[in-house]
Amino acid sequence: MKTINVSDETYELIKDQLDDDESIDISSIDELVGKKLFLRTVTYHILGKVEKIMGTILYLSDASWVADSGRFSNAIKSGELDEVELLGNWFVNLSTVTDFGIWKHKLPKDQK
Repeated sequence: MKTINVSDETYELIKDQLDDDESIDISSIDELVGKKLFLRTVTYHILGKVEKIMGTILYLSDASWVADSGRFSNAIKSGELDEVELLGNWFVNLSTVTDFGIWKHKLPKDQK
């Protein structure tokens, strides 16, 4: 293993590009607060940062509807999405979620 020291400022600029094997405590859904998620529901895909969990409702910030992810595995690996609509703050009912994963990239800031 090799170590590279970088300033806090540099780390903030590149941290979304790092491939860290982030582990979370799956014994509690509350561990998702502060995480960026890619969620697939029964009818659509959505990205956002979990700000709060209220029962079965997730409150997301910087949320966006992913109308077209392109090749799914490429989107997850690279963070490149083909079509995105920005939503801002958004609520998602976990009862509609089929699966989700941690989004290791910056959240979209532009409509595409």
